[in-house]
Amino acid sequence: MKRLNGILYGLLSSASFGLIPLFALPVMLAGMDFESVLMYRFLLAAIMLGGIMLFSKESFRIGWRDVLPLGMLAVLYMLSALLLFWGYKLMSSGVATTLHFMYPVVTTILMMVFFHDRASKWRILAIALAIIGVYLLSDSGSSGTLSKSGIVIVLLSAVTYSLYLIAIDKCKVGKMKGIKLTFYVFLFGTLMLVLLAGVTTGLQPIPSLHAAGNLVMLALIPTIISNLALVQSIKIIGSSLASILGAMEPVTALCVGIAVFHEPITYGIGLGVAFIITAVTVIIVKR
Repeated sequence: MKRLNGILYGLLSSASFGLIPLFALPVMLAGMDFESVLMYRFLLAAIMLGGIMLFSKESFRIGWRDVLPLGMLAVLYMLSALLLFWGYKLMSSGVATTLHFMYPVVTTILMMVFFHDRASKWRILAIALAIIGVYLLSDSGSSGTLSKSGIVIVLLSAVTYSLYLIAIDKCKVGKMKGIKLTFYVFLFGTLMLVLLAGVTTGLQPIPSLHAAGNLVMLALIPTIISNLALVQSIKIIGSSLASILGAMEPVTALCVGIAVFHEPITYGIGLGVAFIITAVTVIIVKR
């Protein structure tokens, strides 16, 4: 029964993360720039996490030496989110989420190149499958279904998220309690997004009550609930199985994109998505 609960927490985490487009796209379609959407997401998530920490009497205390690495982590996480949301403007949200889901493959490549991790046959196979998947998506883009510039942008989102994960593993602040680390990443990310919006499009007000509801849900379901459910899943069933269940992320996003936003799905796109999900699963299983 305990193992089943761990699996259910893992499915909840990945499926809820895949709901990002469901709440973000309506606000963007209402005219809000993705920089402002992300700023409200980060701000509301920081407020919610801060409330949870207060309720559970968690300490907010950090040392001055923690500020710089936490700021670096916030930059990487913010860049990843910005690039993903930018990708939503250039291609279907389901395919964008699938490309972002390549981060375990990208992490493996970076660890092999810069940290001399062993290049096993399974890792080479997974990388080859991922490359084929991206090629199939890119080839579909030549017919106008996808934007090739969008593919590059979302792949950069996967790269920056991989760097975020590696930085957590290698930095001393990575040993900090998960909820505190996440709170400060969102808090510092909010400050950076306010500055970014100030020098670009300007920070936009929330256009309507409906948009405000979507922003609250964006901060709550695919951010807070997803993160907390992932922590619980890892505690019960371990990180490997919890990561495999993460394959629900692109599946959920694809279903939302097709059912709610009527996004097109071609044979090439479907095959490319299948190759990428297979590649990521091979990486995680063999890890």
